[in-house]
Amino acid sequence: MSKNEGFSKEILEHVSKLALLDLTEEEKDRFSEQLTDLLNYFKKLNDLDTSNVEPMTHPIEGLKNVFREDVPRESLSNEEALKNAKHTKDGHFKAPRILKG
Repeated sequence: MSKNEGFSKEILEHVSKLALLDLTEEEKDRFSEQLTDLLNYFKKLNDLDTSNVEPMTHPIEGLKNVFREDVPRESLSNEEALKNAKHTKDGHFKAPRILKG
């Protein structure tokens, strides 16, 4: 994609194929336009003078770990975990195959 080029319909079709998305022609037109607008906005950011802006690692200085303390506790038994599962096999959840083989 060149500097002045937008997010073309061909690029969108390629990306949607990689993402396994089935898009209608209307969606391709709309998303192509929206993504081009987004890219143009980011291009405007390149014009800003940031020479006097200090780099930062996080927008909130001095932020500490906000996660709860990791305390070991009793977990579900295998039977409890599987009791509402629609499909199980040999004590495990059974899910449909996602890879072709």
